[in-house]
Amino acid sequence: MNMELDAELKLAITLEEGADGNDRLVLRIEGEPCELRLTPHQARKVATELILTVNRAEVRSNLRKSQNYSRQTAAPSSGRMREAFVK
Repeated sequence: MNMELDAELKLAITLEEGADGNDRLVLRIEGEPCELRLTPHQARKVATELILTVNRAEVRSNLRKSQNYSRQTAAPSSGRMREAFVK
């Protein structure tokens, strides 16, 4: 699988047989001299951490959007409340 990270970098994920005869998941950043070789167990742990981190980021983003939305909708009504008390 190849995935473009930006205009110059691509992430390549392949399955290769290691020198010991066991499979390795290989992550290569093409355009950089970077390679990561993982056992299936290690790759699963990395994938789990990625998923958990993405989920946390999405929750934080949704909370921020929700707080901004509630501030926007609350601000005009609180202004009307103040006007009513001033009169």
